[in-house]
Amino acid sequence: MTARLFTLIIKEFKAIWKDPRSRVIVTILPIFQLIIFANAVTMEVKNIDMLVLDNSRSYYSRELISHFENSPWFNSVTLVDTPQQLKEKIDIQQASIALEIPGDFAAAIKNKTGTAVQLITDGRQTNSAAIIGGYATQIIQGYAQSLAGTDPKVEIVTRNWFNINLDYKYYSLVSLMALISMVIALLLTSLSIAREKEVGTFDQLIVSPLSSTEILIGKAVPAQLLAWLLTMVMLAISVWFFDFPLAGSLFVFLAADFVALLALVGVGLFISSLCRTQQQAILGVFTFQMPAVLLSGFISPIDNMPVLLQYLTYLNPLRFFLVIAKGVLLKDMAMPYVLLNLIPLALIAALTLSIAGWTFKSKLE
Repeated sequence: MTARLFTLIIKEFKAIWKDPRSRVIVTILPIFQLIIFANAVTMEVKNIDMLVLDNSRSYYSRELISHFENSPWFNSVTLVDTPQQLKEKIDIQQASIALEIPGDFAAAIKNKTGTAVQLITDGRQTNSAAIIGGYATQIIQGYAQSLAGTDPKVEIVTRNWFNINLDYKYYSLVSLMALISMVIALLLTSLSIAREKEVGTFDQLIVSPLSSTEILIGKAVPAQLLAWLLTMVMLAISVWFFDFPLAGSLFVFLAADFVALLALVGVGLFISSLCRTQQQAILGVFTFQMPAVLLSGFISPIDNMPVLLQYLTYLNPLRFFLVIAKGVLLKDMAMPYVLLNLIPLALIAALTLSIAGWTFKSKLE
């Protein structure tokens, strides 16, 4: 059995390397995606273009505008003369935010009667609008505090744990390593059996001395090892080129990644056993991939989802692996908390591999 499995695994490695699509998936695609997405996938908002409708045209209004001009978040601050100009420029997305200063702004400040300015954000981009509005509010509050001329009674000192400078790349790199390795594992396993069916060599496997379990193991091992190896390569690139802080145990992270990939390999084998062509297999991967990403907590917190979807995330291996990856790599998570997520991950792996084996055997019969 060992000799048969070893021969099948070597044969599968050769088949992956000879297939142009699989060769690109293994070599170019993951590194390219990591480098590009690490710089592109970000929730940070910078280089903001701003409009100002200054109805006051006073020293105080110009001073407030200068606070925005000197801010590192804002790229340009453009004055407009009428509300219609302001509306038109926001409509065509020449600016993301606008500030309207009332005509009695200077008089209200001098008389200390209080005044209000209006911030207008482009709500078509909800996340950016909320962040930009927060930046502008912070600047206006700082200006108002400087006008008061008194020191605050309570001093606020902020400390950011595990990511001191709030570098969004640290968050995105961990998630990208998990997502890219997921795609690689799914694609390689889903294409393996479908490739055999498409080129007509699957019947030869059936009549060979190999059992259905041996065939599944031979198909799973190469994809598992390649995806695991690529995770190590991506982690090395993150540390060396992006200065990623490796705070926790590399062994714990790789062990958790191995278990997570087992779960995904089971999903890929299940998809592959149902498909007759590689095109069908790729469509099956995309069908699984999008819900898995959305329900992983990568885009939005799981606690913000409807209760039914929160329960559904317990079937998603990415949910548990992302918690382990971020916890281990960024803050050296304690082992009890690692096991709290690793045990469900192992159960999901056992479930997906069992379903894949049962489906494959039933198709053969």
